[in-house]
Amino acid sequence: MITRRQLLQVAAVGAAAASLPQGRAHAAGGETPPEGTLTDLGPASVASPLGNGVFVGDVLYAGSRGLSPNVVGAYDLVQDAVTAHIDIPTGIGIWAMCAVGTDVYVGTHAESDLYRLDTLTGTAVKVGDYPDHFIWTAAAAPDGIVYLGCSEPGRVWEYDPATGVSRDLGEPAPGEQYVRGIAADERYVYCGIGSNAHLIAIDRATGERRELLPAELADRDWVSCLSVSDTHVAGGMNSLAEVVVVNKADPTDHLLVKLSAPGEKYAVVVLLHEGYVYAAGRPSGTFYRASLATGEVEVLGVPYFEALTHRLLAHEGKIYGIQDSAVFVFDPATGALEYRNLVDRGFRTAPEQPMSVHSDGRRVYVGGKNGADVHDLRTGDVTHLDIAGEPKTMLTVGGTTYLGIYTQAALYSHRARDEDAVLLARAGNQQDRPRDLAYDPRTGVVLMATQPEPGHVNGALSFYSPREGTFETLRPVVERQTVYSLAARAGVAYLGTTTQEGLDLPPVTPTARVAAFDLTDRTLLWELEPFANVRTITSLSLAGRYLYGMASSGEVFEVDVRRREVTRTVQVGAKGSELFVVGDVAYCTDGDAVYRLDLRTFTATAIVTGLAGEWFGGEPKLALDPSRSALFGLHKRNLVRIDIDPRA
Repeated sequence: MITRRQLLQVAAVGAAAASLPQGRAHAAGGETPPEGTLTDLGPASVASPLGNGVFVGDVLYAGSRGLSPNVVGAYDLVQDAVTAHIDIPTGIGIWAMCAVGTDVYVGTHAESDLYRLDTLTGTAVKVGDYPDHFIWTAAAAPDGIVYLGCSEPGRVWEYDPATGVSRDLGEPAPGEQYVRGIAADERYVYCGIGSNAHLIAIDRATGERRELLPAELADRDWVSCLSVSDTHVAGGMNSLAEVVVVNKADPTDHLLVKLSAPGEKYAVVVLLHEGYVYAAGRPSGTFYRASLATGEVEVLGVPYFEALTHRLLAHEGKIYGIQDSAVFVFDPATGALEYRNLVDRGFRTAPEQPMSVHSDGRRVYVGGKNGADVHDLRTGDVTHLDIAGEPKTMLTVGGTTYLGIYTQAALYSHRARDEDAVLLARAGNQQDRPRDLAYDPRTGVVLMATQPEPGHVNGALSFYSPREGTFETLRPVVERQTVYSLAARAGVAYLGTTTQEGLDLPPVTPTARVAAFDLTDRTLLWELEPFANVRTITSLSLAGRYLYGMASSGEVFEVDVRRREVTRTVQVGAKGSELFVVGDVAYCTDGDAVYRLDLRTFTATAIVTGLAGEWFGGEPKLALDPSRSALFGLHKRNLVRIDIDPRA
């Protein structure tokens, strides 16, 4: 089988930047380039991640996410090839799709738009736009009415293709921020809610709502996906990897299925089909089914280790699972499980919005969906490091690169000549998103700061000892906040926080903090608030007796760690990023400009402008080469080297 790594490497990408922004210069051969010189290294991260899919006849229409523009690819089962692509010009991804006759409805997020794709002509037209941040899910009722589940807030919209009119059905569970699952039949639209679990049925005629989730499951945090049959509604639940199947006629008659793979946490997708409920779990990537008559659970296989399955579809007696860049096919008659990579079959690849960037001196890792693209700085070759998740932060220590992976707050390691990364541990403790990594030479510990799962409180700090192979997690560290940024030296870790705990939770503390933490005693030494009403300390960097930090507001501050007080501040950019101290200067970015901060005068100058870096989630990143002669960032979606000279 051709791997995703091989396919992404051979995919042709003609999306190089047409011109570099201000700051580009050329030096004569052998001369040190002037500070601010840019070198374009090509697309930072090339991918083909999928978000959903739906059948029309023998063609599977699969939607991408994170590309620009996103596309719907037509995978023809008969030809076993992707035969067409239809651009979806707005939004940063496609999570929601459903079919009405020969039309496919496509919902995007950020911007939240609804498109009608005419499969007969291969054209797409926008038919609706909505104020909510995400359209997570879409379903068509038997009469062709389309329903959309959104966030934030958790709202349901109804779209009538006959009239072109959208109707706001409101919040099925007021106060909850997510409608992550939706399904519809002749009478009801069913809504899976998080981050406090609900399964709500809305009468399509009267708008009356009723709760179908059994009372004993009311303490669960999500009903994240739904499937409906003539007689039952099934919902996948987090974070205990459960599936609930409710009898429509009598909701007290229900079946609870526990997905059985070790460490399984999420039932990410479900499908009711011919007396069974099928499900896929995460983090294992295992594919299951359970008999509705007996509740007995079968493990059908692992199509791709730890991969996320976005949709399960029944077609012509087989079950199809939509995964990132691929589909798997299960034949209930024979038990055969087949994996089909859609890139191999012609699905378009393109530059995505990267999530992180890191240099080990010889190569640059760019984190994206499903791993990282690794750029060899000597040869210019780009390889793909497959990881079933998203590298949010990276760090190299002694020839080993550590990667903090979303979801499951996982820590991986990778040595440059190895084909694969190695899973070291997961933080557990309801943690989800790694936010930063740091290393303390005195204790020999790699630190990982993590944010909790949506709806959960208190971030954590994990400690990995490469020498001993041990991994521990402490939660909370700073009460009712998440540790977002790290620096470490001489047995002390310095922590920068964010007031945001799990997504969907309104902050209960008004201001982000800086704290010092004893790595031997595992105790907080002190805390302070550099600014009032700042949400996040995005980066920390040590130099002598001073700790330098950057806030999400774009302000940089200096802390005297002996006196434990803020000594200087300056407004630098429009938003915060990584901050690197190099000698008597520091460098940072707001995504559009790169700034040089003179630490003697505490004044900032832009050395590059016009980058317009297209970072995932709008969170700008920056990497420092270990030689301290260059930074790495983005110009639009291309990786660029930025020459620096701290002596300048």
